[in-house]
Amino acid sequence: MESPAWKLTAECIWNSFRISGKRHLLLTGSPGSGKTTLLSRLAPSLPGVTTWAVPGNGVYLRENATSQECLIGLYDPTAPGPREKMQPVPAGFTELGIPVLRHCAQCESPWISLDEIGYLELSSREYWLEIQKLLEKKRVIAAVRKSEHPLLRGLLQREDAFCLDLDAPFGKAGCVIMASGLGRRFGGNKLLAPFAGKPMLNWILDATDGLFSRRVVVTRDKKAADYCQALGVEALLHDLPHRSDTVRLGLEAVGGVERCLFCPADQPLLRPGTIMSLLLCGVQEPQAIWRPGFEGAPGAPILFPSWLFPELASLPANKGGSFLAAAHPEQVRLLPLANPLELRDVDTQEDLNSLEPLA
Repeated sequence: MESPAWKLTAECIWNSFRISGKRHLLLTGSPGSGKTTLLSRLAPSLPGVTTWAVPGNGVYLRENATSQECLIGLYDPTAPGPREKMQPVPAGFTELGIPVLRHCAQCESPWISLDEIGYLELSSREYWLEIQKLLEKKRVIAAVRKSEHPLLRGLLQREDAFCLDLDAPFGKAGCVIMASGLGRRFGGNKLLAPFAGKPMLNWILDATDGLFSRRVVVTRDKKAADYCQALGVEALLHDLPHRSDTVRLGLEAVGGVERCLFCPADQPLLRPGTIMSLLLCGVQEPQAIWRPGFEGAPGAPILFPSWLFPELASLPANKGGSFLAAAHPEQVRLLPLANPLELRDVDTQEDLNSLEPLA
């Protein structure tokens, strides 16, 4: 499956980063995953260094503030293997790279940008030591080459670093869309009721599209199930009576994931950015229960880690995820929202009429 990294916004990344309480923001991923593009969107004008390769030629380093450049890698076609054919040019690090990092450590900006840190940078012990010093003095946003090299692996595993892997930014997450309500208070099939130009169910399908390893809509409504399947969305039709049945069936369907988001089908104003932020938070603190909230009041959807799956599968008959979250308050983390309307669900026709103009 294609990486969903292209859906990431600067807003959801910075929101998740701030909530994490981490000091540094590190972007990694395979070649071509978009590390440099994303870094430029997140931090377009910070002091620091930028490196780039000219295929078949060399790798160059530029000081962001002055645009001064130097050569730090030279292409060697005889180097073994299909990759890493650039050979270090030590003078580039000595004459420009190291002085720039030392200057950055003393400048006024609290943030420094490094694009990128890879095997050439590791070739200069002095340059690597300056990076380590910089991490202690400043906050660093950096693109880091994905590698099995122990120094690069150690950098990405720092406890004070928020590491975003663009190959799999949300980890291996599942999504269960809870669509088993009978709509008695609504007076009909609210899932397919028109809302701002499309069926209400479409809003949560769009908000969750392309973010999960596996996603399933669990419903007792055949028309809703048929509608999902016509869109290519997996749907599980059942006739069991309880909310806990929907949770259990959905969890069984998505199986083998690291965490699972249980998402109501009737919150049409829930933003994709909120869902992405929850997933990013789940990767950074994987043992926690994550849910959105407004002014301290929690709402849905709820992201559960896999260690709670057995308890989710054995909930009391008419209980859902909120019951389990209340049983583990020490594990619950809130993602603060700016707009409480994201948490509003549609129970009645009046709810739909009041929310629709705000879509």
